[in-house]
Amino acid sequence: MINVRRISIAYILYKRRNKKTRVHVDPFLENRLLAGAFVTHFGKLQNNERKFKNYFRMSIRSFDELLCKIENKLQKRSLRRITIQPIERLAITLRYLATGNTFTDLHYSYMIGIATISEIVRQVCYIIWIELKSECIPQLNGIKWKEIAEGFLTYTNFPNCLGAIDGKHIRVIRPPHSGSLYFNYKKYYSVVLLAMCDADYNFTYINVGTSGSNADSTIFRRSQLYTKLESNTLGIPDPQELPIICPEVAYPSSVRAKLPFVIVGDEAFGLSSHMMRPYARDNLPYKKKIFNYRLSRARRYIECTFGIMSNKFRIFHRSMTVKLDLAQSIVKTACLLHNFIRKRDGYMVSHTFVTNGFTGPLPRQQTESSNTSASNIRDIFADYFINEGKVSWQHRYIIN
Repeated sequence: MINVRRISIAYILYKRRNKKTRVHVDPFLENRLLAGAFVTHFGKLQNNERKFKNYFRMSIRSFDELLCKIENKLQKRSLRRITIQPIERLAITLRYLATGNTFTDLHYSYMIGIATISEIVRQVCYIIWIELKSECIPQLNGIKWKEIAEGFLTYTNFPNCLGAIDGKHIRVIRPPHSGSLYFNYKKYYSVVLLAMCDADYNFTYINVGTSGSNADSTIFRRSQLYTKLESNTLGIPDPQELPIICPEVAYPSSVRAKLPFVIVGDEAFGLSSHMMRPYARDNLPYKKKIFNYRLSRARRYIECTFGIMSNKFRIFHRSMTVKLDLAQSIVKTACLLHNFIRKRDGYMVSHTFVTNGFTGPLPRQQTESSNTSASNIRDIFADYFINEGKVSWQHRYIIN
């Protein structure tokens, strides 16, 4: 007769002998609550506003406000282990954006697993986009468009301007099975950030994720912004007369013409009734040189906006070694946070001088093709800038 008791004991001993030890937590990470960067640094940083702002790229007040907006969505609950709290999740994500460090670097400083940090950054970026999109980059209406136009007139002396637009390459690793789709003319892999801003260095429109092999003009023509411009569904105000900046001119050249509101861009964009670009070719006559100078004064605001963001978030100073969808989410989140911080903490003027991290504009459109109406609008602007719309220093800049 089989001895069931002996067989059971033998089976239990066998299982114990061959059972592998399960380690739920890497021994290196066990002291996170005692020695992790969040535990050791955050409390001290809260007592030093300047250090806190340098570390997280935003003030303590802005950090607390941002946390309040997303805290409930970041909350995790578990009966098996101590969860990472929303405040630490936000701190890790902001530090990742601010420094451009890899997930491995944060793994060693915050003493959290690499996969966990990756998931934290992904989750926080997604929630920030969902919760702040309507606040930080809202849909514009007629009143807001007029406010933007007033800003450009005040700061750049360019009337009827709805914004400055440009595109920048964001370095990424080659997405799997993509071939040369994301390989750009600068000989590296990238996605494109096409963005428009106002005269306060705030983004008013962003388009993220188009492959780096595309040019500005192609991306713009495929965008919702272009579609709405062409269908006149953006709520843009009706054409209005250009203001008199120089009253000494006795006979206004534009005869108080009513011109449409326009977006200003560089040579990569095609000329249209709502898009102004510089005159092409060298050896231009004086009037066209003045127009190009005045347009460049307005257009540089998007370059400055890119500069402020890239100098604040050093993640743009290197290639994003993450999956493509996460890279796109990071870029969108950085644009939202740029506006969020800009309105609350301001910006450093020195950050507008150099656009670090972004490695140059997209290929320029060499030919100038446009309809007659758009060319006439640009010519009226050019006449305006040398008559009732001229500024006292423009001649000096052209001569020099």
